[in-house]
Amino acid sequence: MKVILGIVFLAVLLTCSVAFAQTDAMTPADSTAADTLSPPAPPTDVKAVDTPNDHGHSITVTWKLSTDDGGGAKSVSHYEIFRSASPTGPFDSVGTAVAGQTIFVNGGDKEKQSEDYFPDDSNFYYRVDAVTMNDSVRSSSEIAGPAHAYGQWYNTGRTPVLVAVLLFMILTIYFVSRARKGQELYVRPLGGIEAVDDAIGRATEMGRPILYVLGLGTAADVATIAAFTVLGRVAKRVAEYQTDIIVPTYDPIVMTVAQEVVQSAYLDAGRPDTYKEDSVFFVTQSQFAYVAAVNGIMLRELPATNVYMGKFYAESLLLAETGAVAGSIQISGTDEIAQIPFFIVACDYTLIGEELYAASAYLGREPVLLGSLKAQDWGKALVIILAIAGIVAANFGWTWFTHLFKVAN
Repeated sequence: MKVILGIVFLAVLLTCSVAFAQTDAMTPADSTAADTLSPPAPPTDVKAVDTPNDHGHSITVTWKLSTDDGGGAKSVSHYEIFRSASPTGPFDSVGTAVAGQTIFVNGGDKEKQSEDYFPDDSNFYYRVDAVTMNDSVRSSSEIAGPAHAYGQWYNTGRTPVLVAVLLFMILTIYFVSRARKGQELYVRPLGGIEAVDDAIGRATEMGRPILYVLGLGTAADVATIAAFTVLGRVAKRVAEYQTDIIVPTYDPIVMTVAQEVVQSAYLDAGRPDTYKEDSVFFVTQSQFAYVAAVNGIMLRELPATNVYMGKFYAESLLLAETGAVAGSIQISGTDEIAQIPFFIVACDYTLIGEELYAASAYLGREPVLLGSLKAQDWGKALVIILAIAGIVAANFGWTWFTHLFKVAN
């Protein structure tokens, strides 16, 4: 009996020891669980202000990080931003920011019909929550607001653009005024334009006409407008030399303008009686039908000189190759980059890109055109100088200089 009682006593003693040991072992885990359930420190100094240099449909919220952002048992995993039309709520979640981030832009669409519409000139209040890995364990900041979005009249982030525009305007006014006073402004000679007089003289000697093609552009295209200026110069020389000119057109409006240009050129040359109205005529507005008609004119009339000025597309090589077969001197100019290589290989002279625009100023010597051209040249030189200076500043780490030219969207 004593033996049995001793065994029972030992069993009870062992059971109590195991229980106490388990209690001691679980104490750290229970302590960690208790720490996890305690909320982190909230973010502080929350501010909500209108986002600068936008269209008035966003508000920027900033805050200082929670002291528990960066590690520990109560580490912040992210921040959640809430918005309300009243300081007392209710607050709706409008987005989240990762741990370590201190800025959030709350914006939306301008259209009222959009689901993401963000009204301007409406007061909003914001709250920022510091959230742990357990989404239910969080702490809230103080309420920030009221803040409302509104559009600005001037985007300060685009000040460099304003300075550039004003500088170019000053250069243009300066050179235009110089040109109007009769001062000589140097313009680099263009080979294609210099060859026009020789080509017209050759046509006169051979007794053959000059073919002038204005391309497939409309009267509103800049290239076509520049081509009209060159046409006026060519038509005036043709009138002086008493040579025929043929101007087949693709667009009826272009035909009307071209007729006026040619007629005015004959009048300026003092030979209005020799002007032939049917020398400028409309062909068709079908691209390749127009090309076929012009190529037929080349092979029948065998013009001594072909001048292509304006907008050209896939037909450029067809025209130039046919003119080469007809044995004509060919002068071309277009602002269509893809067609310039075809003109270069098939024509005698080619105005590349903006040389077509420069040709109108070079020939017309109009003060406005000439002054604008000189202002562009000086503007390009200034851009090159600033680009080189920017490269040097970037290599030496002079960020203040490169930031002067930073432009915001």
